Amino acid sequence: MKPDPKIGILHYTAPPVVGGVEAVIAAHCREFFKAGFNVTVISGRGSEYSLPLGTDLVKLPLLDSQHPRIRQINPDLENGVVPAAFKTITDELLESLHSILADFDFLIVHNVFTKHFNLPLTAALTKLVEQKTIRSCTAWCHDFTWTSENSREKVHPGYPWDLLRTKLKDVTYVTVSRDRQHDLAGLFGISTDEIHVVYNGVDPEELLGLSAEGLGLVKRIRYLDESLNLLMPVRITQAKNLEFAFRVSAALKDMGCPNKLIITGPPDPHSVTNMLYFQSLKDMRIELGLEDSIFFVYEQGTESGEPYTVSMQVIGDLYRTSDALLMPSHREGFGMPVLEAGLVGLPVFCSEIPAAQELGMEDMYWLNPEARPEEAAQVILSWAEQDKTSRMRRRTRQNYTWRAIFKQNILPLLEQDPRD
Repeated sequence: MKPDPKIGILHYTAPPVVGGVEAVIAAHCREFFKAGFNVTVISGRGSEYSLPLGTDLVKLPLLDSQHPRIRQINPDLENGVVPAAFKTITDELLESLHSILADFDFLIVHNVFTKHFNLPLTAALTKLVEQKTIRSCTAWCHDFTWTSENSREKVHPGYPWDLLRTKLKDVTYVTVSRDRQHDLAGLFGISTDEIHVVYNGVDPEELLGLSAEGLGLVKRIRYLDESLNLLMPVRITQAKNLEFAFRVSAALKDMGCPNKLIITGPPDPHSVTNMLYFQSLKDMRIELGLEDSIFFVYEQGTESGEPYTVSMQVIGDLYRTSDALLMPSHREGFGMPVLEAGLVGLPVFCSEIPAAQELGMEDMYWLNPEARPEEAAQVILSWAEQDKTSRMRRRTRQNYTWRAIFKQNILPLLEQDPRD
């Protein structure tokens, strides 16, 4: 890949137009920008103010499927007639796009090669690919007119409709699911191995409503990875039985379950005894080899060595990004974390302290902190393996965030030469 490649993304419309493809384009733009790429959207309609930071916009009105001239010829095309204006519009698009698209190292085209909404645009892009004006082209295919029950009757044998079921040489094809991959392979008469699958993703920051501070903390401790995330929203005191929680974390790791354990509260800096206890916990973390698994929020500030405490808003961010609450306390006067976890829908793994029993009744998982930590770890592991919601949550974090999809599936496309 050449240094600082220019990325173009082409579609009929762009945000603020509301649509599934437009949302995908916005997500791709965000990830390209974060990765340091120059990205430009080329569309018939849209606003640069509605696109993610760092995205340029080139507007060419004839790309819009709802442009008056396109809408005027579409009824004839849908009835199997090629109007005289078709070639005129195609030639205009060829002339306009030639100079624009020749400037990009990689061009991603959404839906235009497989949908009938603007056939002059399909024809013009096809010629530019064949002329090698477009140096590296990826056809991102969400839908196909030829296989759609709703729109199949709007295309007909022959030119230009056959363009929508013809595989172009030197173009990389992407579909958004295995089902779509099989449909497109059947349409082209090729092997599914020749078509990539890149799923759409989710944005945890947006979907979970994370604050800027909470997001920064979550990123620093890599809390959106695939690990099982265990939350202890407690102060650092001996009553919370943190040593037991550490050993449970170690046992889970030994059982093949990567996990992170987050302790949100601080030690008491005015108590020598409490600070000595805190230091013993840090030593224990090293002894157990859990430096990358156990995190004290108190240590996670952006200023090195400075104590860090967080607001309830950030605690809420941690609740929403955690998988379960762990509370093996020796004693609790009330047990507020039980109610907080209940409100956000986290399962609670808790010692049988009276206050927690009153609150949680039969709706919690009870642990015996006097037993071997491996026994508690097995209770948690059995839940994690059997609970469908938990499994789906971790799999989504690992594979289906936009960050993961960009790194695992989109970046490799830029390295691939479709001519190979």
